[in-house]
Amino acid sequence: MAAAKPTPTDSLSFCLAQLTAAAGEGLGGVKDTATNETPLARALLALRTRHVKAAGGIERFRARGGLLPLLALLRRASAADPAPSLAGPGSAPSSVECAASDGPAPLPGPAPSASSSTPSPPVRLRKTLDLALSILANCCTERACRDEVRRLGGILPLVTILQCVKTESIQNRTARALGNLAMEPESCGDIHSAGAVPLLIESLTACQDSHCLQSVVRALRNLADSPQHRLALAQQGAVRPLAELLAAAPDPALTLALVRALLELSRGCSRACAEQLSLGGGLGPLVSLASHPKKAVREAAILILANLCAQGLVRPALGNAGGVEVLLGELQRRRGPSGAGPASQQPLVRAVCLLCREAINRARLRDAGGLELLMGLLQDPRASAWHPRVVAALVGFLYDTGALGRLQALGLVPLLAGQLCGEAGDEEEEGKEAASWDFPEEQTPERVEAGSFRSLKSWLLSEGYTAGPGDISPDRSPERCPLPRPPEPAQPATPARGPALVRTPRGRCPAATEEPWGREGPALLLLSRFSQAPDPSGALVTGPALCGLLAYVTGAPGPPSPRALRILARLTCNPACLEAFVRSYGAALLRAWLVLGVAPDDWPTLRARPLSLHSQHRELGEMLLQNLTVQAESPFGVGALTHLLLSGSPEDRVACALTLPFICRKPSLWRRLLLDQGGLRLLLSALTRPAPHPLFLFFAADSLSCLQGLVSPTVSPALPPAIPLDLDPPSPCLYEPLLGPAPIPAPDLHFLLDSGLRLPAQRAASSTASPFFRALLSGSFAEAQMDLVPLRGLSPSAAWPILHHLHGCRGCGAALGPIPPPGQPLLGSEAEEALEAAGRFLLPGLEEELEEAVGRIHLGPQGGPESVGEVFRLGRPRLAAHCARWTLGPGQCPRKRALGLVGLVEAAGEEAGPLTEALLAVVMGVEVGSKGPSLDC
Repeated sequence: MAAAKPTPTDSLSFCLAQLTAAAGEGLGGVKDTATNETPLARALLALRTRHVKAAGGIERFRARGGLLPLLALLRRASAADPAPSLAGPGSAPSSVECAASDGPAPLPGPAPSASSSTPSPPVRLRKTLDLALSILANCCTERACRDEVRRLGGILPLVTILQCVKTESIQNRTARALGNLAMEPESCGDIHSAGAVPLLIESLTACQDSHCLQSVVRALRNLADSPQHRLALAQQGAVRPLAELLAAAPDPALTLALVRALLELSRGCSRACAEQLSLGGGLGPLVSLASHPKKAVREAAILILANLCAQGLVRPALGNAGGVEVLLGELQRRRGPSGAGPASQQPLVRAVCLLCREAINRARLRDAGGLELLMGLLQDPRASAWHPRVVAALVGFLYDTGALGRLQALGLVPLLAGQLCGEAGDEEEEGKEAASWDFPEEQTPERVEAGSFRSLKSWLLSEGYTAGPGDISPDRSPERCPLPRPPEPAQPATPARGPALVRTPRGRCPAATEEPWGREGPALLLLSRFSQAPDPSGALVTGPALCGLLAYVTGAPGPPSPRALRILARLTCNPACLEAFVRSYGAALLRAWLVLGVAPDDWPTLRARPLSLHSQHRELGEMLLQNLTVQAESPFGVGALTHLLLSGSPEDRVACALTLPFICRKPSLWRRLLLDQGGLRLLLSALTRPAPHPLFLFFAADSLSCLQGLVSPTVSPALPPAIPLDLDPPSPCLYEPLLGPAPIPAPDLHFLLDSGLRLPAQRAASSTASPFFRALLSGSFAEAQMDLVPLRGLSPSAAWPILHHLHGCRGCGAALGPIPPPGQPLLGSEAEEALEAAGRFLLPGLEEELEEAVGRIHLGPQGGPESVGEVFRLGRPRLAAHCARWTLGPGQCPRKRALGLVGLVEAAGEEAGPLTEALLAVVMGVEVGSKGPSLDC
């Protein structure tokens, strides 16, 4: 078969030459009798079908300067074209001509009515425009061409054609070209400025062809590239025609284009956008499309519904259309095992939280499992950025008793307490248009107050609920509370005292100030609501809840909210919470954290924290403990504590015994429960068992110290005065004269140690000082006749205090010799050897002197909590009592006291008897070995 004969249009140069000539001379030309076409038409057709579509053809066309004559051709065509109608090609011509010219932009506004009887353009002109616009639209798919078209001023001719030529094929190609140009932000702004938006909106209502509508919809979507442009489109009415088209159930391709455009227009949804979409009947179709088989349509519809939730005015209608169930179901699916990541969940989480602002949607959300979903978000550490938003959404259920009960059962309270000191999320603040539509804004330009409102305001003023007439207005709603006024700079702000805040009359607040509403405000409001239940103990009087509240009160960067203080006061004043405070060690926690300033994070390692507000925290803690004391000493409290101590579980009995010294001040009550009914021994026996609470030993040390103060309120500190040992006046040494070169009197005896060392001694003095040596040196033993008596198993350091003691030395300092300095172990040391030797040689006075020396060195001013266990391990009853006195001493630091008790418990091991007896003797004020009150407690 012979090859096709080359034609002139195969050459790009020929086509460009024809295009340039037509742009300069006119749109006509001599027809080719063989093809019945002008050279321009053949050139445009070749450019569209061959040259531009070829690989790299668009860039070659641009580089050869084809865009300039193409745009000039469009300008001439737009200037020469009469204003047509949408009638068919056979309509009669009209003398009405388009007023558009080559230079200025067309005036914005409505285009000629579609009902006018003006004709369509001539067939040749229409074909020329179709081809030229198609070439331009194809070229504008590349960025370089879009930039050059904008530089050459090609946007205005397109807008003019859109205004003047109403043929659907030309409208289609013009909208396609504008949509491609709108992909560049600069061109997008120029298209808006040229007034193309009203013309595109008119095409939506006038066109019937699906392809033309798709091009117009795409152009509007690309024009919504910024918040300002989206708002401009909505204000010019672009959303409602799109919604109406969507409601008309178009073909699948147009449906996809419509939902993509609505998704773009609804980003940062404005009030105008929401109103038009609702009035256009788009809510129902969007809900239906949320189950569309095509993923792109389905996801776009869901995101549009999520975006619409930003406007309160449309949320009730959205809920009526079934949007609540759709959004909840989609969020549950995305949070499932095979769901998407957190980024795709964010708009749905925001939408669900906003839906909680209206009562009708809250009911739907609760029935559809939304409470469980929100709780799952709060429990998910990966969703921590959304936690503040979720907590704020749950405030909507504040007066829904059923929902609150369900949330409490799901574990909301400890999560709320943990939110008080958490970090703020990165969520943006919602505008006033997202406020609850349960309280719509009333349009009251003249602020005319009805008679009923004047009566309400008068009553509020008379009862002291408002400070002045301007504090409440008809437009006021719970979502719009004014911010608290900052304090006057001339008047120093006085610190907020806990009791003053708590004892404000119920239902009223100081008129001069309003409580701050920080990021913790929603969580505190919910906790306050839970605390107002008849018995809130199961939810709020728990370790996590109390720790969260106390951490907020003591660690807030600014003054804590008075609501948190009222919650604590309300709990401690509720008789139903007394047993819970005892069981959960809540009273001990209040005392440790607020009064003593030791938080759980400070134990056992101290953490640096500011002490400027410690006095205020102490005052608050004492007030809360006083509230618990009132409850405990009431008839109900006495019965409850007695039941816990006598009939409770082993853990409850220990907790009751530990808490009693903190909340009982009546001697008859604490003596009966702790001493007569065995509460003290129960607490002491629990010290060596597994701790039921992380701070149990700290609480126990504080409790025993408080009880000691109750038993002996005037007891003096048991610690020796802080006098350095080297400044103590030593007693004269009676053994030293025997050690000189000319001893007087001369020794008549030497003791031989295992090391070979010989120590001089007097037989008579040694026999008098100890029954052991009297029998050894003056009895019937062989040593009585020996001048060199061996002492087996004795080192020189341990023998030195023994020889001094045998010769009458008391307090000469020899007993300090074998004692190691603090920080070194006592077990296996020469001090332990000396104590054993003193006992073996029947020297009780030396034992007491050595024990006193150990106590002065290791339990004195230079000693620390780590030395208490070391001293106790020596197994000496007097030293055990000394350790107990050091631990429970009234002037001891709470942390050192607790660390000392920890050391005692570790040293005691499973043998709890000696430790129990030592602590019991110290608490009761009885000296070990003395004849005093019975310790049978």
